[in-house]
Amino acid sequence: MRANHPSERRRLRALSSLSSALVAALGLTLPAYGAPPATAPPAAAAQPATAAQPATAQPAAKPAAAAQPATAAKPATAAQPATAAPGAKPAAPAPAGATPATTSVSVMIPVEKYTLANGLEVILHEDRRTPVVAVNVWYHVGSKDEPKGKNGFAHLFEHIMFQGSKHVGEDMFFKYLERAGASDRNGTTNADRTNYFETVPANELGLALWLESDRMGWLLDHANDETFASQRNVVKNERRQNYENAPYGLVPQFLRAAMFPESHPYHLLTIGTPEDLDAARMEDVRAFFKTFYVPNNATLVVAGDIDRARARELVERYFGPIAKGAPPPVVTKPDPGDLAAEKRLEIEADVELPRVTISWVTPPMFAPGDAELDLVANVLASGKTSRLYKKLVYDLQIAQDVFAAQQSSQLASTFQITATLKKGKSPEQALKLIDAELEKLRKAPPTQDEHDRARAKLLSDLIFSMEQVTNRANAVNNYNQLAGDPGYFPKDVARYEQVAAADVQKSIADLLPQGRRVIALVTPKPGAPKAGRLVKPTAAAAPVAATPAGAKPAAAAPAGAKPAAAAPAGAKPSCGFMRSTRRTISATRAATSGTGGADPFGADPFGAAAAWAGRANPRIASE
Repeated sequence: MRANHPSERRRLRALSSLSSALVAALGLTLPAYGAPPATAPPAAAAQPATAAQPATAQPAAKPAAAAQPATAAKPATAAQPATAAPGAKPAAPAPAGATPATTSVSVMIPVEKYTLANGLEVILHEDRRTPVVAVNVWYHVGSKDEPKGKNGFAHLFEHIMFQGSKHVGEDMFFKYLERAGASDRNGTTNADRTNYFETVPANELGLALWLESDRMGWLLDHANDETFASQRNVVKNERRQNYENAPYGLVPQFLRAAMFPESHPYHLLTIGTPEDLDAARMEDVRAFFKTFYVPNNATLVVAGDIDRARARELVERYFGPIAKGAPPPVVTKPDPGDLAAEKRLEIEADVELPRVTISWVTPPMFAPGDAELDLVANVLASGKTSRLYKKLVYDLQIAQDVFAAQQSSQLASTFQITATLKKGKSPEQALKLIDAELEKLRKAPPTQDEHDRARAKLLSDLIFSMEQVTNRANAVNNYNQLAGDPGYFPKDVARYEQVAAADVQKSIADLLPQGRRVIALVTPKPGAPKAGRLVKPTAAAAPVAATPAGAKPAAAAPAGAKPAAAAPAGAKPSCGFMRSTRRTISATRAATSGTGGADPFGADPFGAAAAWAGRANPRIASE
């Protein structure tokens, strides 16, 4: 099953090169902004109320219903290929077996970035093809930035943000959006950031900006002890449901604690520990908001059917009056931790099937080696012809499924391989077989067909993840925070185009060493906790089950992340909060990333693009 037939090789190469017609059809080829098509001018939003106290900034008034948007302009048709001149000799065919050079695809997401006087970053992306607008706000705070003893605050705060603000009543946030015909409205939290998003009809842009600005500037005028207590209970119940009472649910906690030292920002999961959540007080919530939820620690993306001049006017009207805060103490410096040896975790769980998970600490998102490891994951476990699936599931039939992913994050990433075995099979045997396949790739690169297939899947997932404007807005925010460039998309595509088969081999040898990793072996044990209990950690291993931490695979998890791989059974989906309920967010970093890995997005609402969040990938999964 190695695509030996010439027609199959041609198909893979054609897919790998991703025709420019496909990219044009997705609206990603605009080299620069042209003059926006004429549209009916929207009704003027109500002027902000005059401040009663000159020293206190007041929010802009709720916008009046806007006029219906003009019909979206039809996208330009992709250029037809040039016809050969009469009499010209056809190009000589390539010799049999020759590998043609990959055609580079020129793509971009045109953006305009500027900063308000209060420090809020604003990014505009104009796309008139569909009469909708995506509003996407990233606060640059995640569980990595939580003070000691406050684990879970970033996620808890995400919940509180939906309960109302000074001019938006309790539980009215979603009702306003529902009446306006909004879609994709939610929020997610992972280790690196917290995001809030909604997609609305183009004529309701003012409403979305008013809602987001009111909770950014005036949340504490509404939040009280009752709101705080109710949402804390919701978060604790979420932890019980997704971690403490789920099969294999605490294994991610044990792994994270073993991979990163106690002082590392990624040592604990995003979901939070019961001890820290119980100890929290409303005063802590107010302090967290004033420290991190300030305009100079946020980025607003407005993408879709917009007139940029009008969008700038609305952004200034609603966000301009919000006061700038002190520089927040966010962690941004990459930190690989101190994992220097192999650690083994023996875990018992009241489950039917054994499981083995191997994890490495790897380079941060967009750093050298990150893209190469995405290809490694695809070669190992993407599709029924991948090496580990074929060996463990098809040939030997000892496994139910196998999963591999580079779960990319800001400070450091994790590469994980998980095999869920059939009843009665040995985790030790599966570990030896996985190591044998890794050793083969350390000694010789993947075949050209394997490499072409992996690269084609990653590129196609990345391109298609950008089709929806909701995903695209999140991708722009992801690029802005983690790559420092909201227009990074063409460079992201280039990363995968430039990876050679030899680079895949080198990345396994250098970044996935056998002597510097964490292995978790889960053995079925009747009477043990379903979520798992640690029975034989190494000296530097994870804490006992009572010491929790939350995370998920993202995500996005969303666009702009990376394409995602399906999460293993029992993995946590990234969650967003919607009126005291959670909503699973698919993220391709499902070919993506996650909780960031736990997030994109381990999974994000951004599906293939998000799991680029997930990445949702779960890169580090999102809650």
